[in-house]
Amino acid sequence: MDKIIFATGNEHKMVEIRMILEGLGVEILSQKEAGIRGDVVEDGKTFEENALIKAREIGKLAYQSPELRGAVVLADDSGLEIDALNKEPGIYSARYLGEDTSYTVKNNEILRRLADVPENKRQARFVCAVAAYFPDGSEEVVRGVMEGRIGYEIAGANGFGYDPIFYLPEQGATSAEISPELKNELSHRGQALRLMKEVIERR
Repeated sequence: MDKIIFATGNEHKMVEIRMILEGLGVEILSQKEAGIRGDVVEDGKTFEENALIKAREIGKLAYQSPELRGAVVLADDSGLEIDALNKEPGIYSARYLGEDTSYTVKNNEILRRLADVPENKRQARFVCAVAAYFPDGSEEVVRGVMEGRIGYEIAGANGFGYDPIFYLPEQGATSAEISPELKNELSHRGQALRLMKEVIERR
């Protein structure tokens, strides 16, 4: 293994990924940086299924190139589950209200829908599944979860997506108000990536 290719074009996500996977001693590339073109239809019913579908499909594309045949391909699927909204937006988090809808609009709509929901009923969690597709065709998938609740307003500029409305009671702040280092330590993606780092080191 000489490279890790992460099936994403999201630069915010790649910053987190590189921080957490640091120390593996291999080059970590985004799908775009590796020159792999192709959109994957994520039609799974769970975060795990979608992550595996993405890793598998991008892996097969990567291994068509001789210089990428030794790479491990990783992919994640993550989202926000809100108990008061029957676990919405869930696996549809990125597509909630439409793929091109800004997160400011998405976040404001969630706050509107929860306007009359009391504090003790606003439980929510971020979930992240990370899947690996290895050159020998084997696969592994791990899951990380960060529990919290939905706040009452948009707050913080450090995060992205739903971070500004996701309140962490133990921190007294949203996940967009804490430092990137603390977020990586606590976050669903951080947990899942550390588990995957262990898988890769073991192999």
